[in-house]
Amino acid sequence: MSKATTTDRQSPGPHVADSHDVIRVHGARENNLRDVSIEIPKRRLTVFTGVSGSGKSSLVFDTIAAESQRLINETYSAFLQGFMPNLARPEVDVLDGLTTAIAVDQQRMGSDPRSTVGTATDANAMLRILFSRLGTPHIGPPGAFSFNTASVSASGGFTVDRGADKTRTEKVSFSRTGGMCTHCEGRGTVSDIDLTQLYDDSKSLSEDPFTIPTYTGDGWVVRVIAESGFFDKDKPIRKYTKKERHDFLYREPVKVKINGVNLTYEGLIPKIQKTFLSKDRESMQPHIRAFVDRAVTFTRCPECEGTRLSELARSSKIGKVNIADACAMEIRDLAEWVRGLKEPSVVPLLTKLQHTLDSFVEIGLGYLSLDRASGTLSGGEAQRTKMIRHLGSSLTDVTYVFDEPSIGLHPHDIQRMNKLLLRLRDKGNTVLVVEHKPETIAIADHVVDLGPGAGRAGGTVCFEGTLEGLRGSDTVTGRHLDDRAKIKATVRKPTGALEIRGASANNLHSVDVDIPLGVLTVVTGVAGSGKSSLVHGSIPADEGVVAIDQTPIRGSRRSNPATYTGLADPIRKAFAKANGVKPALFSANSEGACPTCNGAGVIYTDLAIMQSVATPCEECEGRRFEASVLEYRLGGRDISEVLAMPVAEAEEFFGSGEARTPAAHKILERLADVGLGYLTLGQPLTTLSGGERQRLKLATHMGEKGGVYVLDEPTTGLHLADVEHLLGLLDRLVDSGKSVIVIEHHQAVMAHADWIIDLGPGAGHDGGRIVFEGTPADLVEARSTLTGEHLAAYVCA
Repeated sequence: MSKATTTDRQSPGPHVADSHDVIRVHGARENNLRDVSIEIPKRRLTVFTGVSGSGKSSLVFDTIAAESQRLINETYSAFLQGFMPNLARPEVDVLDGLTTAIAVDQQRMGSDPRSTVGTATDANAMLRILFSRLGTPHIGPPGAFSFNTASVSASGGFTVDRGADKTRTEKVSFSRTGGMCTHCEGRGTVSDIDLTQLYDDSKSLSEDPFTIPTYTGDGWVVRVIAESGFFDKDKPIRKYTKKERHDFLYREPVKVKINGVNLTYEGLIPKIQKTFLSKDRESMQPHIRAFVDRAVTFTRCPECEGTRLSELARSSKIGKVNIADACAMEIRDLAEWVRGLKEPSVVPLLTKLQHTLDSFVEIGLGYLSLDRASGTLSGGEAQRTKMIRHLGSSLTDVTYVFDEPSIGLHPHDIQRMNKLLLRLRDKGNTVLVVEHKPETIAIADHVVDLGPGAGRAGGTVCFEGTLEGLRGSDTVTGRHLDDRAKIKATVRKPTGALEIRGASANNLHSVDVDIPLGVLTVVTGVAGSGKSSLVHGSIPADEGVVAIDQTPIRGSRRSNPATYTGLADPIRKAFAKANGVKPALFSANSEGACPTCNGAGVIYTDLAIMQSVATPCEECEGRRFEASVLEYRLGGRDISEVLAMPVAEAEEFFGSGEARTPAAHKILERLADVGLGYLTLGQPLTTLSGGERQRLKLATHMGEKGGVYVLDEPTTGLHLADVEHLLGLLDRLVDSGKSVIVIEHHQAVMAHADWIIDLGPGAGHDGGRIVFEGTPADLVEARSTLTGEHLAAYVCA
């Protein structure tokens, strides 16, 4: 019997493979980066900080993570690459040492009404299998418990020809049992349209009776209705016969001929449902969204009671619990229920499901339920939900990229998030975090500070090294790292109160509270304690309330600050008036667009599986307008030169002289007020950072008339220096006679408040109560809540 022998040898030195211990970036020029060269240590936690718009996301997400994903995609066959998004190589000279990158960003999860927390994390899929195996009575396979699957059945016959007159007919049938509620089609809600918001029934079709966006008297939509031949154009709508009313509201699509053109007539209700209600509400233009909110009400489905599931799916139970009951439980309660199931035949399934549910609890989302619509999650909740599948993963040497994981987290919850980031690092992974909160910066092994400013004034590495080195540096972050807002010696006196009585939305326990008016009020509490339910669910959304929520700005590469804020309209009108031409000529999306690139400024060449190539348009040289339009001038500038101006320069340009335009100047003042003076008017929205988008949205809503402003976490994406700027803005709003109510976790905003309302004590059914009302000084002195303890530590009380 032979035996292998080993020889101990002294290693001559480190193995060559161990030398690849950094991610090397050389000459990065993506977006506003200016030839950035940097080495990032692997298997360490590196935090990237800097003012909003300094280039953090451009370096971490658009360069490092994007190139990793592109290289992974190239390992697939050309056939498979044809089904994948074409990713362009980032603008960078050298990228070495990359590993597989998993990006966990702030993007909201899909807001499809059938998308829930359970479907987004595979927890629902596992529950469906569980009930299909253990549920009684047994009703079928997992699809029978899915609200995305409808029950269908079909039967028929086909003829088999075997030649020589040998034919026979075979009958076939097919059936599939699904769990979808047929009444609401798995949405859980049904819509009801208020007809009085669609038209004035005292008018006839010839009198332009419609109050629906785009339904104008001379438009094709109205012409098809009026000239369809089904109605008397001069007869008031309220006098229609029963048949005419049915044809007007509900008629199925039918072909009609108008002026020799074949068109389709369809009843008003199905047309509105297809045109407006089939779209994601958040992607609608503001005036369309306002119409939908005004004309359409959504109520819980009476058939399934909002569960989305058929009666058959709800009839199968494990013990006394059906799948709808399980999905409606808070996840921490569901985890305990699953832990109590002892069935040897499904042990692997229970183990996996238990791990997924425990991960929710561990990451601070135990207060959610699996039937919670994913579109209603905040940016922070969505980001943590995406993290679920990575917790407990056996993968190592992976690069995890996080975009402000502390968003939406109370200081108490940030500590738990920090532990999770360190745990990922300790497993041998590289963790890259874009972050502003000092609590998360403090746990970094390596810090990279970008700046010194934002936009054109940023894009360079100002500092890299340790936390102590950053604290001693003269960068903007270094100077503000230990900033602490002080408790105000005196607070403003309220001018009145907004009374809320018996608030019980979501997890609120019949809350009674008076929100003071004429002051800065901060509503705070741990994540899931009921802050948004109290404020958004109880304060009436009337004309006197301006609500600014966390909904992200959506826009294409043709959208820019000028178009989003409404600034483009007065600018076009000023150019038109000065030159005696139509305003449409000064829109790159309309008559003034360069005919070669259609106003895009670049020509895109599709190379199938290879990355598309974008080259500047030779005709307009990237200026987007046709040459004849650029001959028209205002104050000595053409329209392309104006759109290339930073906000600060444009504010001066439109404030005086020949180009003086008060309407444009007013919008530009608001943009400067929120600290966006460096943004160019024509910069595509797709290139803006999260903090820049948040402030752009704030500036837009500041133009709305109202006495009460409700802001939902306005510090999202803001650097420490930007928070100071925001506090000044909030003060100016209050001093101008407005009432400002802020839902916020940031201690600087709490310390600056006149009044604090703290909800808790916990999240979900452990929250929903007022645990403190009073001034910040009283909260710090009492230290009776988690918020009080953390605020006291923040102000060093």
